[in-house]
Amino acid sequence: MLSHNQIWEALDRLAERHELTPSGLARRAGLDPTSFNKSKRLSADGRLRWPSTESIAKVLDATGASMEQFLAFMRPGGAFGRQEGAFPQRGNSIPLLGFAQAGAGGFFDDGGFPAGQGWDVVEFPAAPAQKSGVYALEVQGESMMPLYRDGDVLIVEPGAQVRRNDRVVVRTNEGEVMAKVLLRQSPRSIELMSLNPEHPNRTFELSDVDWIARIIWASQ
Repeated sequence: MLSHNQIWEALDRLAERHELTPSGLARRAGLDPTSFNKSKRLSADGRLRWPSTESIAKVLDATGASMEQFLAFMRPGGAFGRQEGAFPQRGNSIPLLGFAQAGAGGFFDDGGFPAGQGWDVVEFPAAPAQKSGVYALEVQGESMMPLYRDGDVLIVEPGAQVRRNDRVVVRTNEGEVMAKVLLRQSPRSIELMSLNPEHPNRTFELSDVDWIARIIWASQ
């Protein structure tokens, strides 16, 4: 069962992820700026006040976060931490996996963060390695030419806000993993542009998407 504290902590962590205060998050979602203030979380007589489902829906739409990502913020450590069994990040080493392997089960948790066994490790002294939860995917094959070639390494940040024209990695519920450009995201679907002109653009219902993560760096 979800608790009052879990819901509000998830909103606080979502605001922090986007470098916002609770008031800033409410303002971005088109709500009264005081909607998420700590003083509003209890009534004058001490009763618990809960954010409405409409408010949460507006926040998710304004930040581009999915419901799965929001729920991940409710777990211990939120979407910033590692769950039990997740891949530990040490220094500048980050987990590395090939695109072909990424489609198999057992390599990611519910939030799209690296977990389980079978990951390699790559040392990456550049700034992207300092972000919490980032991992690397090695391009395999020529399907992403001319932008990404076989052997290129993509640094991916799960849980980051994605916007139109961002380069992203998407994994479907059926295990298909692809790197595309985000053309459009609505509350129900996403439209993706292929990097290789020989491959068609793709459209998915959000219910068919396991996770979507932003590409923040590529070795080319």
